[in-house]
Amino acid sequence: MHKEHPNISILKRFNPANPETLAEVLAKNFVWHYINPELSELEGDYFGLSGLTDFFQKIAGRTSGSFVVNPISIFPMGDELVITHVKDRLSLGGKPMEIDAVVVWCIIDGKIKEAWDITIVHTAKMIKTVKEKKL
Repeated sequence: MHKEHPNISILKRFNPANPETLAEVLAKNFVWHYINPELSELEGDYFGLSGLTDFFQKIAGRTSGSFVVNPISIFPMGDELVITHVKDRLSLGGKPMEIDAVVVWCIIDGKIKEAWDITIVHTAKMIKTVKEKKL
């Protein structure tokens, strides 16, 4: 039987839509680093629970509420780091797309201390909507 890494268990409780859950898993001095040259107005550091909530509200506003994260893989790296690969689905300027991203998480003493959200914009794929698909 394979025991799940404790830091993966912590990340499974990370839910940006639920501030109560976030308060349980984030360190008080938590920092979210967002890196995306295509959304430079959102790039930067967001501090604490309020900063993270602010970031997700901004990205929801910028994407007309279409932003969805689809986890692909998760790898613990030693005792403090976890790397996740996700595919973000969103719509920018009415154009639906899918973008790969990597998030590097630093977890210390059972709390998420820092995260680096790195969007790979060079491989963004436009998604055809149901109306656009040809039968």
